[in-house]
Amino acid sequence: MEEFDQLVADVFSRRCTSRTVLETLTGRWAILALVALHEGPYRFNALRRRVDGVSEKMLSQTLHALERDGMVLRVAEPSIPPRVEYSLTPLGREAAERLIPLIEWVEERMPQVASAREEYASR
Repeated sequence: MEEFDQLVADVFSRRCTSRTVLETLTGRWAILALVALHEGPYRFNALRRRVDGVSEKMLSQTLHALERDGMVLRVAEPSIPPRVEYSLTPLGREAAERLIPLIEWVEERMPQVASAREEYASR
């Protein structure tokens, strides 16, 4: 318990112990993987197809980080070939449910963003 007594819950502090979690969660691939997994469990290659553009290496690293932080559950069934399925833990589901409105907002606001980009480029 002493380890948790030393946790600093202030992301603006350089000593903040949650910064690594925030860094993982706000990465492009983590956001997309969490929201995709919110749809239901995925096998690795199906998830890679769903998260269009992610490399095998990046998805693997992202899933490992999310598993380490308790967001994703990896279940490997002993078969030939091995069957590995990824799903959200309750903590991961909660994170995904907070990210979905952000994704929806970004998609809805793309016309304004595109306009702002055009205006910026013309200056």
